[in-house]
Amino acid sequence: MSKILLIEDDEALALGIEFTLEEEGYEVKRAANFKEGESFFYKRTYDLILLDINLPDGSGYALCKKIREQSNIPIIFLTALDDEVNIVLGLDIGGDDYITKPFRVKELLSRIKASLRRNSKNSCSLKVIKSGALEVDSARAIVKKNNEIINLTAQEYKLLLIFMNKPKTLMKRNEILKQLTEGEEAYFGENTLSVYIKRIREKIEDNYKEPEYIINQRGLGYIWNKDVVED
Repeated sequence: MSKILLIEDDEALALGIEFTLEEEGYEVKRAANFKEGESFFYKRTYDLILLDINLPDGSGYALCKKIREQSNIPIIFLTALDDEVNIVLGLDIGGDDYITKPFRVKELLSRIKASLRRNSKNSCSLKVIKSGALEVDSARAIVKKNNEIINLTAQEYKLLLIFMNKPKTLMKRNEILKQLTEGEEAYFGENTLSVYIKRIREKIEDNYKEPEYIINQRGLGYIWNKDVVED
């Protein structure tokens, strides 16, 4: 049974989401504000977090940043802020997905199932792969650069594996996005892939403005530009 932490201050909405998820077989822990959500997160392990952006005692963005210091758990933002700037910001600080209010129950369940499925697949391989100064232990979902751990979100980690599994190969944007979202790319805006790649570059490159790993072929796609070896 997957465990979900729901952090939402609208009690009526939260109760509805909780009821729906429990009917689908999920175990739900519900928090009504930043402080409570943070406390619940540190007390136990969850498989996914549903996080409202506008909380009465703080920002969901700030809570996401704190969680990302400790965990790569999938985070789906619940937000009434549907403009592109806020959506990109949510992805940029470590969110894996977002859903704008009001939303349909089936869409919410679909997003949750997709995130859990992707995260499960990310953790199922048992190999260690190396490329340049990077090392990926996919049995434990740990990424290191020069033996120092790099914290990636579930989506960033999946994207990294997509690239490293096809080194020195040109990959078109739609091909990458289709693998990243498992065919659910309709849920993502045009800037999503660029945001993810920017975030990864900032974490793995010595100078993200002059990348050595993920190279952009203008108008064509991207290439993982280093050899990859498997232990």
